[in-house]
Amino acid sequence: MTAHQATPVEAGAPQARRTPLLVALDLVRGAMIGTAETVPGVSGGTVALMTGVYETLLTSAGHLIAGLRHAVTDGLRGRGLAEARAQLARVSWGVVLPIGVGMVIALLSMAHVMEGLLEDHPETMRGLFLGLVLASLAVPFRHSRRVAPRSPVVPWTWREWLLAAASAVAVAIVVSLPAGDLSPEWYVLIPAGALAVSALVLPGLSGSFLLLTMGLYEPTIAALNDRDLGYLALFATGLAIGLVTIVKLLQWLLEHHRRLTLVVLTGIMAGSLVALWPWQDADGARIAPTDPIVGPLLAALAGAAVVVGILVAEHRLLARRTADVAETAETPGA
Repeated sequence: MTAHQATPVEAGAPQARRTPLLVALDLVRGAMIGTAETVPGVSGGTVALMTGVYETLLTSAGHLIAGLRHAVTDGLRGRGLAEARAQLARVSWGVVLPIGVGMVIALLSMAHVMEGLLEDHPETMRGLFLGLVLASLAVPFRHSRRVAPRSPVVPWTWREWLLAAASAVAVAIVVSLPAGDLSPEWYVLIPAGALAVSALVLPGLSGSFLLLTMGLYEPTIAALNDRDLGYLALFATGLAIGLVTIVKLLQWLLEHHRRLTLVVLTGIMAGSLVALWPWQDADGARIAPTDPIVGPLLAALAGAAVVVGILVAEHRLLARRTADVAETAETPGA
């Protein structure tokens, strides 16, 4: 975990006051997550894992949903307000709010930019994200082998390798489905929004790609660019429904079956790499490498280098903090 990521238990605890630098970093993290969600094949959940805020966001979202549910269902009958306040107090607001602001800004400002980059440089952009996601596999894999940041490493069993492989194959099949062409009616947009936000929560599964397979990616990007409030309201309804269901399920899984959940998430991320193969035909089918070749390869290396740099910095920071704790414990009178 990064210095800023909380464990599942810590994520719901009251948060210390955030410094302006940390708030700015969270805005950047949110912008990265929001930008990722505009790119078919790239998961915002993957970026959240990569930047060390995945479990904090997921746990906070679970407490927020529980608090709103108590306020609406029990509060109307004069009960449950105390429980609602308790749940809302466990949300890491100092992390969630700046990340949410960064996501919204990125979604509104980067949708058009990413659409143009993907259209003009599709192979290079897919190569960049392929490198990012491939290197990011180390994040859930490493976390799944430790109960806590400094606990002993417990290697995967053959059953866990098999579970990760099955998850990877299942996701690879999903992301290989041909694009569809659904009409953007209300009875289509609401389920589509629920599916998209589920993919946002699941690292490795791209909400934009699922929209692409349903033929709703371009209409949704156009609605964002045109500020089509009717379309966006229906889509947001689906997002809310998806959040209430998938977030609480994943929160429970991480709290009670954290290792197995991270094993599956590693497989999901691995399977999603199929969608990011740089060389594809007009229908999205994977083909052998053709010109340009150098650009996508360099972009993939650059993407991987960014993630490796983050992981190395994280490792050094954790080692330094561990040494500081040990030194403090050995100091007489400490």
